[in-house]
Amino acid sequence: MQIGVIGAGQCDEETYRIAFRVGQLIAEKGHILINGGLGGVMEASARGAKSRNGLVVAILPRRKEICNEFSDIRIATDMGHARNVIIVHSSDALISVGGGYGTVSEIAIALKEGKRVASINPPVVMEGMRVFETPEEAVDYCISDS
Repeated sequence: MQIGVIGAGQCDEETYRIAFRVGQLIAEKGHILINGGLGGVMEASARGAKSRNGLVVAILPRRKEICNEFSDIRIATDMGHARNVIIVHSSDALISVGGGYGTVSEIAIALKEGKRVASINPPVVMEGMRVFETPEEAVDYCISDS
């Protein structure tokens, strides 16, 4: 599976820790991590995946040079926030960790497209998404058959 991890480009230590663990779990279970390639939650999840030899694909808002160092494949869109649609459509399921307006847009697009969305400390709660307390619960929900 290709699992999108979405969240703010800047975050506190607790959010970073959660996103790091989400990335680790995705890689440990043999899945590909997709994110926006910048800092904060994106960097933390990529770093976590790389700590477990995972594959990370970054869908960037601008040029490849702005990408964090933990991404394997860097797709430069020069589309700004419009790249959120590419992240959603490239993901089989998504996990949001915290976040702001960009994260809310990705959650909304994912739900509209019928994607499974797991959230930890979401900025908003929308009908159709599931809120979880732990990275383990969120990842398990995304990869489960039900």
